[in-house]
Amino acid sequence: MPEKVTKEKVLVYVVRDGRLLVFRHTDYSYEEVGIQVPAGSIRPGETPEAAALREAREETGLSDFKIVRKLGETEYDISPYRFEIQHRHVFYLELTEPTPERWMSQEDHDGEQEPTHFECFWMPLEAAHILQSGQGALLGRLSD
Repeated sequence: MPEKVTKEKVLVYVVRDGRLLVFRHTDYSYEEVGIQVPAGSIRPGETPEAAALREAREETGLSDFKIVRKLGETEYDISPYRFEIQHRHVFYLELTEPTPERWMSQEDHDGEQEPTHFECFWMPLEAAHILQSGQGALLGRLSD
């Protein structure tokens, strides 16, 4: 088995009217990737705060995000999907621009690979326990 590496990641919770902004990948099955929140890698030289805002913009196609606060940090072993430990910086973001209930978005990956397509939507916070890969671990801190 390959040795696990630790990767620095961000994960964001965007909440509006008691609902969480989530998405599903339209290019992969629900069984493979489930329901997720915006998340991704911190680039070299990038702060976790900047990465959180970038990932939220890239994956939702929206732009008017503001960091409310950092909720904390967690570690998640994503094996066997990938043999890595994700050290996650988790942020609570506010979105001020209007959105529909559901919309399509895509992440272009700076042209380095095929775009990833997403269906974004708002989920009641009470249902967010179904998030993929431990992404809901710090949802309880939203009410702190």
